[in-house]
Amino acid sequence: MEIGFTNARLAKLCNSEGKLRGKYGPVMAKLIQLRLGQLSAAETLEMMKGLPGHCHPLTQNLNGLFAISLEGKERMAFRPDHEPLPQLPSGGLNCNLVTKIVIEGIGDYH
Repeated sequence: MEIGFTNARLAKLCNSEGKLRGKYGPVMAKLIQLRLGQLSAAETLEMMKGLPGHCHPLTQNLNGLFAISLEGKERMAFRPDHEPLPQLPSGGLNCNLVTKIVIEGIGDYH
């Protein structure tokens, strides 16, 4: 998938191993890089469902976002980057057609 970032600061952080290590430590930095690699290698969002990291949609005030697990309660949150969003006939998101995402943030939203 194509990966974008919600702002330049987050893009710079995620694209620098040194900055990631400085902010999150070596274990989290490696996990963030691993998850970004998995997202990048997947052709569609649907392909992420079977991979480690428990990629899942969020609800309530975070409706429309997805998350992938990092360490403990830490997650990487992202949203599909399509206008309009690809829909299933039943009205839900068609994850087979999601090929672009935007990383919204990294942290514990619980």
